[in-house]
Amino acid sequence: MADVDPRGLVNRALLVGVSEYDLTEPPHGVPGDLPAVKHDLNRLQEVLQRGGVFGEREITVARSPSLDEFSRALRTAADEAEGLLLLYFAGHGAIPSAGDELFLQMRNASVVAGGHAVFPGAEMFTTVLTVLATSRARRVVVVLDCCFAGNAAWIWETFPDKRRVLLLMSVQANHRIDAGDPRTPTPFTEELCRLLDVDGEVRFSHLADGLRRRMAEAGRKTVRGDDWEPQSRSVPDEDVLVSARAARPPGRTPAPPPPPPPPPPWSGTAARLRAWAAAGAALLRRVLPSGPPRPPTLRAALLSALAVAAVGVGYGIVVSAGDDASCAPPLELRVLTDPDLEPTVRAAADAYLTSDGNTSGAGCRRSGITVYSAGAADAVTTLRGQTGAWQEPHDDDVNPQRDVGPQPDVWIPASRADVARVVQGQDTDAVAALQADDDPLAYSPMVLAVPQNLAAESLDERRGPTLNAMIDALRERDEQAEVRRPDPEFTDTGLLATIGLYRTDPRDPGRAERRVVQPGPPSPTAADLLCTLPDDDAVDDRTAALVPEFLMKSGIGCDSARRTPRIAQYPVDVPGLEPVFVRVRWQGAERDEADRDEAAGRFRSWLTGERGQEVLARDGFRSASGERPLLDTEDVAEGVLRDPSPLTEPAGRDAMEAALAGYRGANGPGRVLFLLDSSGSMAGQWDGPSGGPGLLKQSLGGLGDQDQYGVWAVSGTGEDTYDTVLPFGHHTRRDAERAIDGRAEVEDAEADPYGALRAALDVMERRGAEEERPDLVVYVTDDEDAARLTGDRLDLVVGQARAAEVPVTMVSLKSGGCDPGKPDARISGASGGRCLDADDDLGAALHDEVARTGTGED
Repeated sequence: MADVDPRGLVNRALLVGVSEYDLTEPPHGVPGDLPAVKHDLNRLQEVLQRGGVFGEREITVARSPSLDEFSRALRTAADEAEGLLLLYFAGHGAIPSAGDELFLQMRNASVVAGGHAVFPGAEMFTTVLTVLATSRARRVVVVLDCCFAGNAAWIWETFPDKRRVLLLMSVQANHRIDAGDPRTPTPFTEELCRLLDVDGEVRFSHLADGLRRRMAEAGRKTVRGDDWEPQSRSVPDEDVLVSARAARPPGRTPAPPPPPPPPPPWSGTAARLRAWAAAGAALLRRVLPSGPPRPPTLRAALLSALAVAAVGVGYGIVVSAGDDASCAPPLELRVLTDPDLEPTVRAAADAYLTSDGNTSGAGCRRSGITVYSAGAADAVTTLRGQTGAWQEPHDDDVNPQRDVGPQPDVWIPASRADVARVVQGQDTDAVAALQADDDPLAYSPMVLAVPQNLAAESLDERRGPTLNAMIDALRERDEQAEVRRPDPEFTDTGLLATIGLYRTDPRDPGRAERRVVQPGPPSPTAADLLCTLPDDDAVDDRTAALVPEFLMKSGIGCDSARRTPRIAQYPVDVPGLEPVFVRVRWQGAERDEADRDEAAGRFRSWLTGERGQEVLARDGFRSASGERPLLDTEDVAEGVLRDPSPLTEPAGRDAMEAALAGYRGANGPGRVLFLLDSSGSMAGQWDGPSGGPGLLKQSLGGLGDQDQYGVWAVSGTGEDTYDTVLPFGHHTRRDAERAIDGRAEVEDAEADPYGALRAALDVMERRGAEEERPDLVVYVTDDEDAARLTGDRLDLVVGQARAAEVPVTMVSLKSGGCDPGKPDARISGASGGRCLDADDDLGAALHDEVARTGTGED
């Protein structure tokens, strides 16, 4: 049996429970709130924390998230997990009348009567599997506690990359279930937690078998009165350890409480829904039985609303098209877009679904739309050279269906240059052809969103200067000011900002990158960047963000109550966003090509027409033509200029390619010199993972075979202020750890941080002159010898650190080592590095700093 024990690896559990919904009123609301789901999250979190597989910080609880919040949390968990990735969902589940997809309904979910994909604010289970499959995790466990959970089985069975995915479903396909007593967890999750909350090892296979037995013993029934039968799916002989709780002392294990009795068939939410259905039926009788016939659209809407009410009990709904002649399932368009554009494109698609342009005379929807996003660089690479593998994946190394998503019918990149990049380098045997519109859908300039208290005051300073001139002026106003930019490989906004950063000296991208240096990796999207800054008020108050202007209005999906107000500055050399509609045609898909062309054409016409432009206006975009005025001139976001002309022209293909190549080169193989304080005072902070050598060894995971690094042991106050533990060069992680364990030891001597740091900066500056690479100096110390780093000595080190332009990360094993004015804070700040002390999570933070310089092994 291929059994995985994930202990010791990086594991992630994402617990999603939607207990409260924004819209619960007919005809477009979900059946109601689910108070029992709150107890699900609390109980499962407690059980997993005791289980010994997931650490406390490895469990993320998402309470009633919106669709965008869920998508962001799912991607984060998938990106971070290495051992076990667990996704749990409790809330309303929904299926179309065909039953061929399962929709997980988030807080902002609504219901639109029709055939397929009629659930705005819900995520398709197919999309969830696609995101989970991108993870490096050795095993992925998905637990669904919702109506129609069993409908996920067919989706799993047809999913090409399912080997690592183990699926646990609360009920068989096409069945609805009641949420039970609102004062307790839902019945399925209660039994799940009982199985997990035991001493010893619990595997996925134990859960699947145990749940079926327990639900049968309790006499549980589905809403239709059939036996309630949890389901599971996994590749034969694949298993994983999900809990391994240490045994409790004898006599201290409390007896588990007896299972609650089955709820009455129409309790709680279900009773309210039956009343809702009855009211709908009464309304239907009043408007249809006599008199002149009503318009088909009204009649269909009323019947569909009644259908929703009649079957929407428990915590799931099914929607059918309710005319006399049932609506055929509409053709589904797949729309791929840039991650920063996804919320806007999704909002446009949601509005289009119910528009007259997508509704037939019989009240049926003409087409459905699935909107998803992928990293901008990945989308370009795949459309340019991997379309064959996209159509038919042959191996795990190149699998666009897993890494990007389903084959798109429509692509909406954030820049027309992306289309040129694909066409210029596309393989001659490509099986996808692109047809891009001549005119963009809209325009949004890139801005430097500066905290209000640090922003430029005059109009000439807010528009016209170059990006680097703006950054220099910002730091003149506050030497602690920082600038951040989203990931240039994941979204075009980051790459467009990078074009501006590199204009001053395109031959030295490493120098430009130091202008936007930050702790840890960059945020994947501009929205994520603006969302995470308020996590630390001090950082938010001093940090400017390079983001598209439209986000100044449309905002982001996190709490804005304590976000620092920002003023938009418009650098003259940073190109703007130009989303463009691109039809993607695939060889071998000729059978319904005409229908897809018609569906794509209708959506395109709607987007470029009045209604589509209203959505873009609402989200803060500008016209793509003329002087590029704001589409909405009445409701202008705070901090935005109505007329920031001259606006920069959009990016060209060559500029995008050059910036991406420069970024990859600047963030390619790096050089790191570690300085480890080995003076006598370190004896008490030497052993274990949190000791000096332990922290250093943890950070080696951020370095790969192409990186160069060395280790010095710092002790002695004469001419020799350090000993070489590991010479500078390429090393395997195992060899480096052996050298540290065998050669680094505490000396009966004091340390001279002044002499060691100056020597380290000299070495790194000489190496930097030979070859441009990302550089970093790391100094791990207990600060007991900081008295030798004061006065003129400190000023000399600070000045050298600033001139060498080599970031220095100071790691203090004492609390308060990074307080303002302390030597560690001054040195790291002057060099563009980071200061860490015992108040931080030193292991994780140092690993991130090293990984940002190196190519990384883990």
